Amino acid sequence: MSTHTDTDTDTDTDGREGTGVTWGAFTAAEPDLARTVEERFAAHTHHVLATLRKDGSPRTTGLEVRFLDGELWFGMMPGSMKALDLRRDPRFSLQANPGEGTTMGGGDVRIAGRAVEVPEDDTATRARYAEEVEPPEPFHLFRTEVTEVVRTSVEDEKYLVVRLWKPGAPVRTLKRT
Repeated sequence: MSTHTDTDTDTDTDGREGTGVTWGAFTAAEPDLARTVEERFAAHTHHVLATLRKDGSPRTTGLEVRFLDGELWFGMMPGSMKALDLRRDPRFSLQANPGEGTTMGGGDVRIAGRAVEVPEDDTATRARYAEEVEPPEPFHLFRTEVTEVVRTSVEDEKYLVVRLWKPGAPVRTLKRT
C-alpha cells in the first residue's frame, strides 16, 4: 500500500475535474481503505447524500447505498429531488452515518464522485440490482464514479488522522495534533 505522512494542512478535497473510477477499481488500488469504508457504511442503513440544487446550493438527504458487483449503487424513489438533482448535475458527496454518540467508532468516511443513471431500457442491470436489493418499483438507479475517498479518525487519543485517496494517486495521510 502506498501511504505517506504529510504535514501539509491543505485539505482542499473538492477537485473533481479528474476522471472517476468504479468502486471495484478503487478497491483494487486500495483494498485496506476500501474495506474500512465498506464496514463503516455497513454499520448503519441510512447515510447522508449531498447533491446540488438547480440554483447550485447544497441539498442533503438520507439514502441507503449498496456495494454490489464492484460498483457503489444509489437507488431512489421515482421523481425524488435527489434523483432530479443528480440528473441535472451528477456530482455528489456521501457521508456514512456516524452512529450514536460522539465516539464515531471506525472513524468518519466520505465518498465523492459522479452518479450516472442506469437507463430504464438497461433491463439486465436493473434486474440484477433489483434481485439483490428488492427496491420498491419503479425506481431510479445510479452507479457511481468515485473521485475521492476520505477517512478521518483519531489515533492514540492524540492525533486526528485524515486518509485521502483520489484516482491515480496513492493514499495521502495527514496527521494533526
